[in-house]
Amino acid sequence: MGDDKVKKEAMEILGMFQVLPRLVVFDLDYTLWPFYCECLSKQQMPSLYPHGKDILYALKDKGVNIAIASRSPTPDIANTFLDKLGLSSLFVAKEIFSSWTHKTEHFQKINRRTGVPYKEMLFFDDEDRNIEAVSKMGVTSVLVDDGVNLEALRQGLSEFAQNSSSSSGKKNKEKRLTDSSQSEC
Repeated sequence: MGDDKVKKEAMEILGMFQVLPRLVVFDLDYTLWPFYCECLSKQQMPSLYPHGKDILYALKDKGVNIAIASRSPTPDIANTFLDKLGLSSLFVAKEIFSSWTHKTEHFQKINRRTGVPYKEMLFFDDEDRNIEAVSKMGVTSVLVDDGVNLEALRQGLSEFAQNSSSSSGKKNKEKRLTDSSQSEC
């Protein structure tokens, strides 16, 4: 698929959903790019998974903010690679640092920096343990096997829409219960 086709299809996928996340967060290693950045040097030219760049640009074009949450012992290399790929300016937050706490610390910092509630975020990562930990925070989280691609985007947006409708359904139900209990008094 050519670059224009991927971005066009990503835009079509985004257009299928009435509710979009306010923030989409990506891991880097084996999620946006097919390597561990600490295994390469700053002098090398990195590459993304084939659909990665077009998905990022489609999200930006739709007005969805994007961020990075990457647990890396070499944040300098990761940031250099984002610069080389011309992507640094796309992200509203870049939390790239080593952590023993899965990605929870990254998300706490992203939340403080952006003010976006966890339930309004969508996250892509290649590690089960990160997906599990971040999901417990209320973030819709999607495990990717071979990097972010159009199918992962569709799955993530679908799960986000389901989570959004079920949480608004709970709010409406709670409001009805509160209203009915007040009318009994």
